[in-house]
Amino acid sequence: MSAPPDRSKVLKRPSGAASAVSLGSIHMDSIVPQGDTGLEGWRRHLPTLQRMRFPQSKFRFAQALGLAWLCLAGPAQGTEAASGPEAKPAAVQVTVPRISGRLHASDLGVVVNLDDPYSVATAAYYQRQRHLSEAQMLRLHIPVKPRLEPQELEALREQIQAHFGPDTQALALVWRQPFAVACQSITAAVSLGFQASFCANTCGAGKNSPLFGNPSHQPWRQSGVRPSMLLAAKDEGEARRLIDRGVAADQTLGALFGPRSRAVFETTGDAARNVRSALYPPAGAVGGSGVMVLRANGEAAGLTTAADVIAYQTGLAQLRGLEQLSFLPGALADHLTSFGGVLDGTGGQSTALEWISAGATASHGTVSEPCNHRQKFPHPQVLLLSYLQGSTAIEAYWRSVLWPGQGLFVGEPLAAPFARR
Repeated sequence: MSAPPDRSKVLKRPSGAASAVSLGSIHMDSIVPQGDTGLEGWRRHLPTLQRMRFPQSKFRFAQALGLAWLCLAGPAQGTEAASGPEAKPAAVQVTVPRISGRLHASDLGVVVNLDDPYSVATAAYYQRQRHLSEAQMLRLHIPVKPRLEPQELEALREQIQAHFGPDTQALALVWRQPFAVACQSITAAVSLGFQASFCANTCGAGKNSPLFGNPSHQPWRQSGVRPSMLLAAKDEGEARRLIDRGVAADQTLGALFGPRSRAVFETTGDAARNVRSALYPPAGAVGGSGVMVLRANGEAAGLTTAADVIAYQTGLAQLRGLEQLSFLPGALADHLTSFGGVLDGTGGQSTALEWISAGATASHGTVSEPCNHRQKFPHPQVLLLSYLQGSTAIEAYWRSVLWPGQGLFVGEPLAAPFARR
């Protein structure tokens, strides 16, 4: 029997990964399964990551131009500098398909646990703030514990399937526990089903998500999958503030000459958790969106100070200096580490709830040892480009993770600061 993972050495490079590879192969390998790094592998696993076409409407043209620039150009000259030495630009920029449309409140189903006072109170507040109908609410009894058993998940999924019809495209799960089903996240298990064989080796490859890079805003109709997000916070007061931020975020950013915001992508000295930095977008202004991308060089001990933050990604086990950040409503923030989705804190690492407490509106973290496969974490450029096109938080996050089986999506799902309608 193998020894349990040493948590002081978690997020090691997956076994079999090359220690030195070509520039092209390392970035191919970063978003397709190990060993499948050629052009055909890219096409097979990422059929929807193709060059975005400009929309015809005038109010979207400038924003789309900025998105295309972010995908295809290098870092801007003379742009706002991040703290520390100048960070290197990403070696490869990806493109995403044009997205026309997003989820709305009428597309959402809400699952409430009658055995959890937090769930009942938070769901009632959410229903009022998002003006949801009674038909959109499913109230049932779920064990309040960190991890469900597979058979308990199946009972939950059966009730969801029986209650919600074809108009329900996504789900808000309103509780803090359970956050997992065995080794898988509750959001992945509810949306994609439980994969029993996967738990034998959580450091292995995951299963491709049909929602990765998928531009459809009708995922249930198009793919037969309802993406889900855990509407979780440390207590009911924080949950109400989270909901208020999500509602307040809608249609506040992205207009030409509108409010400014920053997307911070931080490189750290934690080599195992810093693997995603190779995928960071280039620094500079993103067209007419009002977003400035900052490439920050931080330290393993703390976060980079920034204001007006709409996105923040880093790689650390412990989050220190969150008080130095000022998030805008609708902000997305996450850190690449092993147990960011273990919301009860027993993983010994900072969790997604710390981002929520600090003012972020949505986050992500894994619930079991994933090793540092980048495919198991939000792809920085896919996440940003999806969000800038007006997607909701739940859509942007689900589109950005190729292997979401262990990844827990947390936050207010409908926040859409860059939406135009």
